[in-house]
Amino acid sequence: MNKNNYNSNKRLIVFSILIMVFFIVISLKLVSVQILNKDKYIESLESLTVDEVYSTSTPRGRIYDRNYNLLVDNVGVKTIYYKRKSGTTTKEQIKLAYKLSENIDIDYSKLDKINLKEFYLANNKELCNNKITKKEKEDLKQRKITIKEINNLKLERITDDELNKYTELDKKAAYIYYLMNKGYYYDEKIIKTYASDLEYAYVAEHISELNGFNVKLEWERKYLYGDTFRSILGNISTSESGIPFELKDKYLSEGYSLNDRVGVTYLEYQYESLLKGDKVKYLLNDDNSYTILDEGSRGHDIVLTIDINMQKQIEEILEEEIINAKKNNLYTTYYNGSHVIITQPNTGEILAMASKQIISKNGEYKIYDNTPALLTNPVTPGSIVKGASMTVGYKTGAINIGTTMLDECVKIQNTPAKCSWTKGLGYLNDIRALSYSSNAYQYKIAMKVANANYYYNGPLIIDESAFDTYRNTFLEYGLGEKTNIDLPVESYGYKGTSKNPGHLLDFAIGQYDTYTPIQIASYINTLASNGNKYQLHLLKEVHQKTNNEEIGKITQKIEPKLLGTVNLEQKYKDRIKLGFESVMKSLGYGYMGNVKEPAGKTGTAESFYDSDGDGNIDVPTISKGFIGYAPSNNPKFSIVVLSPNVRYGSSTYTSPVNSKISSRVSNKVFEILQ
Repeated sequence: MNKNNYNSNKRLIVFSILIMVFFIVISLKLVSVQILNKDKYIESLESLTVDEVYSTSTPRGRIYDRNYNLLVDNVGVKTIYYKRKSGTTTKEQIKLAYKLSENIDIDYSKLDKINLKEFYLANNKELCNNKITKKEKEDLKQRKITIKEINNLKLERITDDELNKYTELDKKAAYIYYLMNKGYYYDEKIIKTYASDLEYAYVAEHISELNGFNVKLEWERKYLYGDTFRSILGNISTSESGIPFELKDKYLSEGYSLNDRVGVTYLEYQYESLLKGDKVKYLLNDDNSYTILDEGSRGHDIVLTIDINMQKQIEEILEEEIINAKKNNLYTTYYNGSHVIITQPNTGEILAMASKQIISKNGEYKIYDNTPALLTNPVTPGSIVKGASMTVGYKTGAINIGTTMLDECVKIQNTPAKCSWTKGLGYLNDIRALSYSSNAYQYKIAMKVANANYYYNGPLIIDESAFDTYRNTFLEYGLGEKTNIDLPVESYGYKGTSKNPGHLLDFAIGQYDTYTPIQIASYINTLASNGNKYQLHLLKEVHQKTNNEEIGKITQKIEPKLLGTVNLEQKYKDRIKLGFESVMKSLGYGYMGNVKEPAGKTGTAESFYDSDGDGNIDVPTISKGFIGYAPSNNPKFSIVVLSPNVRYGSSTYTSPVNSKISSRVSNKVFEILQ
């Protein structure tokens, strides 16, 4: 044997040994898989092939008012749905649609003509193929036109006579077929919500025959007080829409699925993380039925600061007085509603908040809820801000306790004279200036703050930093900033940009910057609570998740949150509060009804209205406002009532709608809180 043959044989022997070792290892592995660890691998295989799914609708946490009256509950809705099984043909789907249409009642009024044509096309393929010419078929072969264009031609050529042959049963089947194929093929398609007991039972008992159809309980919100406070309670998405497009990124980043039902507005959105339930976990069986693996749980119940009975009665008062104002006054043409907010000054809790808007059509009036406007629609406040303006005067030393000034018109060169609401109020100290709402007193404070050298009908030169001095003090009361109320939408109001001297005087009497009603509520609360600005809020308590009718234990109680304090000596705070008490014995008499020891401030503002909806304010109007609290020494509640555009034109008569609302609401609130 030569050396080359020897080396070849040696390599062959080594290679053979390696092959034998390989087969021995493979054999041992097979013995392990098929005999020794058979059960283990079968279990692993089953776990990989188990189709586990989660519900898209779970019971959300319930919402209560402060007295544990249930506001928002869940109600189970019997739902029939369809999920296409792999391999199901169009012919089989049509057969299923007819079978179901024979056994359930379904409203097919939303079936469009194009949907009916698509059903005809699916159901009559040969007839529709004959609607295509030889040339068109040849063009398709040569890729001059697409199959989509061919199908569009077929649809166009389906005649009304052909469609008119369809019976009611055919149309029901056509609508069911449309619903079965709407959206992505792998999605669950809702066929019918609020199914009857018989319909629900029929589908449940014939799952094996109704290949792909099934039933389940979808959960809907039930509002036990109807439309009362309804807009602020918010909404959730529908089972058909899932997560709205504009909220997709937010919710997907938090682990949601596109078809989940979520809070989309106001409190439902704000407290989604608390209210959402834990999904039910199902095992999807071979026959398309479900076996529950995990029952999930309802979301956290939450308790609001709102008193729903107070809210309901305030809304009723608003509606009555708004209608009366429109019917009985020729000068309320542009008046279209009022705002009311009731709060607890020392906690920031909102007891009630409502805004109503009136629309006149063909001589009849209809009232709409406008409560979100309390957060977003700024108003010209007028004299109700004079408590904050007096604060500027005391802080800067422009006035002191008892400072007396003559109420007289202020005239700046080349501008109209600026006067109080009535001429000749005479000499006034700080208390009487508030009591009789002297504009001139505020003008003179502003000119001192701005280091102006005023003389009648002369030019007025000011230190423009006075605007910042005023605005910074107003911010301490919450005017000109977001209140950070626990709702997702809130605006700042309007901040004027001109530094014209006359505008500084306007600012001091509430005729320049504008504020939202909720900011004005923060302002009166801060004044009533001795200069402590508490965050306004609607959430009072959070409770444990439960799956029974009982409310769970408290897991979180919302404590008052102090946002800041007004930087003012106590003697001056007391002086302003004394002025507000004095108002209720003069211009504000009766604004708080029969409530004992009231304090408050009336306000009249020159405002404007966009009469033709073109975006330009073109009609000068008068708006009314009132803010107050009681009892003055230890306030139980504060009140804000605002009525924009209650008068226009040259009339000196102004509708008393604001004072009527304020008086009736104050009496009702005091009655409830006693």
